[in-house]
Amino acid sequence: MSLKHYETVFIITPVLSDQEVEETVDKFKKWLSDHGADVYHDEKWGLKKLAYPILNKTTGVYHLFEFKADPTVIANLEIEYKRDERVMRFLTVSLDKYGVEFNERRRAGAFKKTKKSEPQKEEAKK
Repeated sequence: MSLKHYETVFIITPVLSDQEVEETVDKFKKWLSDHGADVYHDEKWGLKKLAYPILNKTTGVYHLFEFKADPTVIANLEIEYKRDERVMRFLTVSLDKYGVEFNERRRAGAFKKTKKSEPQKEEAKK
């Protein structure tokens, strides 16, 4: 069995409570683990504005998983997303070695923006 690297982002409906959102995330994390996937990174992006309305909602709760799994698991994972009415959208992509390296560097903080020091305003006194 050859394991490949994947990342999946899914958008949960914003009408749920924090506890219901966590239950949804835990459900999919457990589902992946039960089907032989190794979830090595779990990231909550939180409530974000959508680019366009989905199901008459303008916001959604985003969540990301990075995992290693057999390619046959992905089709079943996407069926589970479609069956769950709490998930509005999802996207699962396969990562090549460059994608895996990029994500490792991103998690290490290599791409965080630093604030430039603002030039101090000099007050001219006349």
